[in-house]
Amino acid sequence: MLGISRPVLRSQSTPVAVAAAVALATVGVYSFYSTSSKSTPPKTFGRGPALTSLRLYSIETLSPDTKRFRFALPTGDAVSGLDLTSALLTLSRPKGKFWPVVRPYTPIGDLAEPGFIDLAIKKYPNGKASTHIHSLEPGDSLFILGVIRGYPWKLNEASRVTMIAGGAGITPMHQLILNILKTPSERTKITLVFGINSDADALFRSEFSELQDKSPDRFKVLYTVTSPSKGSPYLKGRMTKELLKQVMGEERSGKVFVCGPPGLEKALMGDGRGKFGGILGELGYEKGEVYKF
Repeated sequence: MLGISRPVLRSQSTPVAVAAAVALATVGVYSFYSTSSKSTPPKTFGRGPALTSLRLYSIETLSPDTKRFRFALPTGDAVSGLDLTSALLTLSRPKGKFWPVVRPYTPIGDLAEPGFIDLAIKKYPNGKASTHIHSLEPGDSLFILGVIRGYPWKLNEASRVTMIAGGAGITPMHQLILNILKTPSERTKITLVFGINSDADALFRSEFSELQDKSPDRFKVLYTVTSPSKGSPYLKGRMTKELLKQVMGEERSGKVFVCGPPGLEKALMGDGRGKFGGILGELGYEKGEVYKF
């Protein structure tokens, strides 16, 4: 078909031999994948482009503007195959728009759970991708372009970490917290400072409360609310140098993770030009000690 001349077959035994070889190879490949599938579950995402669609299985409301979208993986025994804190690069086609929209979202929950993967997505007033995804119904699909690798956390790489999250920036923290606390050989202690606009924005509060009860010596969560409701149990106000100094103590945390809106990240780390600054810089932290998702 490509204009390449084929050699003349001199014996009828040659195609028989080729057919036999192909058959044996096929059996060998089938045997290999059958054995592999029995020992390890298939991974949906690898190192290269994903270029696959996931079917929306269910929707759960987490707050007035945030929902948990549970997507089914290709098979019931498949796992995500994602590394910790990795994000999925999604492609959406908003209704009435010509150009598609590409946005990354960090999955939440247990990445090793077979059959499903969850995304917690906040709907923004003018958010093209978030508005489109919030319009999906069970049975609809979301296209995944690929994977963005996250922070390569190593077992017990720090004795103590501080996580500072704002709004939807809680998603990579949620994933990292669950993984650290569920791993029996982990000894890392975690302090989470979660800045939110209102009490209703305290995503995963029941999960965090349960984790705090189970591991009171290893996990602590502190909420700070810009506009708390009357009688709110949370601190009022934004994150300040005084608050973080009190939370983090005089002894610097081994590692600091930050994720939130641009205003919060700038206040914590400076504008990114020149010397590392912001509140964390004033507290003595250096750029290499802080990781921004």
